Amino acid sequence: MMMTVLLALLTAPMGPPPMVEFAPDQRRGDQMRALQARKEGNLSLREIEARVVPMMRDAQYIGFDYDAGAAIYTLKFLRNGTVIWVEVDGRNGRVIGRTDG
Repeated sequence: MMMTVLLALLTAPMGPPPMVEFAPDQRRGDQMRALQARKEGNLSLREIEARVVPMMRDAQYIGFDYDAGAAIYTLKFLRNGTVIWVEVDGRNGRVIGRTDG
């Protein structure tokens, strides 16, 4: 009897999976911080992209991060399977760092 009950419990449908709450989307947060920085006089993401993306002709632009405390954009590119990060000062648009994988 006990084995039948255990078997019935193990094979019974479990119903829908429990709801899982996810952390806020990082990209959306970066966008909001970048917008706020623009309102404070820093260059916009579009201005930063217009300066940096043409310099990276041989790489695919895949996105950005924004550090609001330091006002630094980190643009991410992909070239031949390698991720390249280009750090740009959001106040003046100067490239301040670059890692080529």
